[in-house]
Amino acid sequence: MPVSVSKLANGLTVATDPMPGLQTAALGVWVQAGARCEAPHHLGVSHFLEHMAFKGTTTRSAREVVECIENVGGYLNAYTSREQTAYYARVLKDDLPLAVDVLSDILQNATFEEQEIARERSVITQEIGQCIDSPEEYIFDVLQESAFPDQPMGRPILGTVETVGNMTRAHLTDYIADRYGPSTMYLMGAGAVDHAALCEWGEVSFSKLTEPRQTAAPQAAKWQGQPFLETRPLEQAHLCVGLPGASVHDADFFTAQIFSEILGGSMSSRLFQEVREKRGLCYSIYTYNTSYEDCGLFSIYAGTGGESLVEIVPVIVGEIEKMTNEIGHEELARACAQGKAGILMGLENPQSRCEWMAKHLPRFGRVQSADELVAQIEAVTIDDLKGFATRLMETERPVLTAIGPIETLESYSQFAARFGSAR
Repeated sequence: MPVSVSKLANGLTVATDPMPGLQTAALGVWVQAGARCEAPHHLGVSHFLEHMAFKGTTTRSAREVVECIENVGGYLNAYTSREQTAYYARVLKDDLPLAVDVLSDILQNATFEEQEIARERSVITQEIGQCIDSPEEYIFDVLQESAFPDQPMGRPILGTVETVGNMTRAHLTDYIADRYGPSTMYLMGAGAVDHAALCEWGEVSFSKLTEPRQTAAPQAAKWQGQPFLETRPLEQAHLCVGLPGASVHDADFFTAQIFSEILGGSMSSRLFQEVREKRGLCYSIYTYNTSYEDCGLFSIYAGTGGESLVEIVPVIVGEIEKMTNEIGHEELARACAQGKAGILMGLENPQSRCEWMAKHLPRFGRVQSADELVAQIEAVTIDDLKGFATRLMETERPVLTAIGPIETLESYSQFAARFGSAR
């Protein structure tokens, strides 16, 4: 069935994707506000606010917020990204009115009690420490920061110990007033959901919403790649290479996805076969392209023994360079099949369908069908892929990040010399 989209009288956009035969539904509110919308002095406020939404409202205690959903067998959760914050639930179809009521309650009536704020400062500070202590996780934060230093796109989603420690109730309420409102919020439902009913519930339940004070787009991202190298006494070195990727509006968006599949997206990919299977240089290696509104980050990750670093970096760069000249039709067909399967398998899950709508509606004003996306995947050519490989190899300021026993890693200048138009 097609996706239905309506804009309510209160300004809220509602979208539904019914899935006949299901007895459950996924439901959520996606807010077009994330870490890149934050000012430096309240870094981490998007994520802090996501935590605080579950800490009690004017009508429910923190425990009652989660229990009223779990009492009917559902679950409630949220997450923060660099461009969005999501609050969502999964429930049986008869409990959809309850889920709408709870989501509207936590988004409009949160109390932000001082004792809860103090408690959450401690929780998030521990979360930051846990991330820093987990190099396989922390490496991606420093990769982002190294690609976009000293700008919102490069700052950590969790914030810093200092900014979280200084977070106040006023920071939270001001951020809501600045960024949360009907024009920046989308109510999405998929599965056993009726569009007219969800519109009716949304109109009533979200009646308190007011337009956000801050409607300007966040600061544009500018690629300024640099290195981050940290020696730690670990058994394994964690390595990331970062290159300017494709944004969601880039003509190379689908090319980047297929390129990533061929280079490092599966066990049959070039890097997995060459680096792990043939040379035995690592256990884990993969690639991905993260697409934002105005930029992209193409990343290669490898977890390896420190003694292998001297060999693994030249092999990684060499495999990218090979793709500027030689890509097989069989590789292209396999990568397209993987891309199509990923889309179609994902659409069998109501939560994934909500995510799908949340990505498409704010960016394109409509939800692209699976057939449209499959057609764009199938339109990618070998020449497109070679062109994208050339684009990556011409990067003037590539990112190199590494944590662990990295004594054998080549210098950044040696690494950077492998790229660039004058190489």
